Parts: sequence; structure tokens; C-alpha cells
Amino acid sequence: MSFQTAFLSWAMFPVYVWQGIAARRRIERMPPPDGSVTGFCGTEAIRDAAIRLLVIGDSSAAGVGVANIDDSLAPKLAERLYALTGLSVFWRTAGSNSAVSAEGRDHVVPNLAREAFTHIVLMIGTNDAKNFHGARKFKKGFGGLLYALKAKWPEARIVWSPPVDLKRVPALPRGLAHVLELRARLIRRMGARLCVERGAIASTSLPRVEPAGFSRDGFHASIEGYAYYANHLVGYVLGDRSRTDETSGALG
Repeated sequence: MSFQTAFLSWAMFPVYVWQGIAARRRIERMPPPDGSVTGFCGTEAIRDAAIRLLVIGDSSAAGVGVANIDDSLAPKLAERLYALTGLSVFWRTAGSNSAVSAEGRDHVVPNLAREAFTHIVLMIGTNDAKNFHGARKFKKGFGGLLYALKAKWPEARIVWSPPVDLKRVPALPRGLAHVLELRARLIRRMGARLCVERGAIASTSLPRVEPAGFSRDGFHASIEGYAYYANHLVGYVLGDRSRTDETSGALG
């Protein structure tokens, strides 16, 4: 199945090049949101926060798509964790536009301070798919990233959020979206396997991907989209899938 998916995507490579160039020119390149990359939810002092959350990865980790970082994934997820547990939450986000797994392994993790993070959410893989990284290249980059995270924070619970269904992304024309979704399937399959092998948890992809969840560029999440992401991931972060079932809902 993986071979057939890879072969079909390469057979459609001319569509990827032709429509990809046009899409790159058309899609607005949005900057990261304003605000601090750290924050806090709770009543105790920051140093006493029971949950210390790191959201790391690509532009989704950085919060691209919203104007203020308070509307992005890390603070929204921290709010959900605090609401569900009553425990104070310190959060930190470390994301970059266009980041791929190998860049997170080589440039982000080594340069992060050794904070005592208890939970790590990994938002990575979409750019690996978009850049046509094969399963072997992704295995090296993503697998090394997981090793680096486990080495630096051996006690942390690590959750990987795989790419959404790229056929549902408004900014992508149909042919390009179909090719990229084929590549994303390879990424999801390999990523899930590596998570099992290397002590991380792979969440499911977002169960619903609706236009209201996208920012004005039609590619990154909106305020509603990041809130939906937080609702979807909170159960995986807490290790209680029933929380995900209770809190996930429609976008908008």
C-alpha cells in the first residue's frame, strides 16, 4: 500500500509542480502572531505549575493564522488543560514557518532551554509532505526528532499531531491537494509507527476539517481552528481519550 501510494504521487508529480508554483504565488504568507512565546494559566506561581507544556514544530506550533498568540494552539490547549484538571499550566511555543522534522531535530530542540516540561505536543509533518519527503527521509528526520525530545525530556509525555486531510484545505487546488494528501498518508503511517517504537503518542488527524477553521490565507488555522485543535488534542495530552470525545466539536 505504501509503495502504491508513493508511486501514484510520483506519477502525479507534474501536477504538483504546475499547481504548486501557482499556489505558492497566490497564497498569502502570513507572519507569526504578536505576543510572548510563553504564558501561564492558573492561580499558583509560574514556578509551581504542575503542567509544563511545550508546543513545538511548524507554523501551526507558532500560531500562524491569527493576529495574537493568545488565540493560537499552545495557550488554547493550556486553557483546556487548566479547565479540565484545575492544575496550573505553564506553556511555551517553539514553531517556525515551513519547518520540517529534520530542522526541529537539528536547530530547535538543541537550542531550547532545558525546562522541566511535563507534556510536549509536536506539530510537524505537513511540510515534510509538502516538500515531497519520502518515508525514508521522514523516518530519519522525525525519528531523530523523537529521540532528541526523549533524550532532553525523558519523563515528558509526547503527543504528535499528524497532518490534516489536505484535500480539505481551501487554498489548495484539487489536483495539488490530491497529490499532497497521498504524500501525507505516507507521513502519517510512518509517523505513527515511529511514535509506537520511540515512546510517543500519535493522535488521530482532526476528525473534521471545515472552512471556518482556516484563516484568511485558506491554509493556516483560524481562531476557531486552533480552539478545535486544542479540544481534539487535550485528551491525548492528558492520557484520557474520553476527554477528546467530550470536548471535540464542530468548527465555527
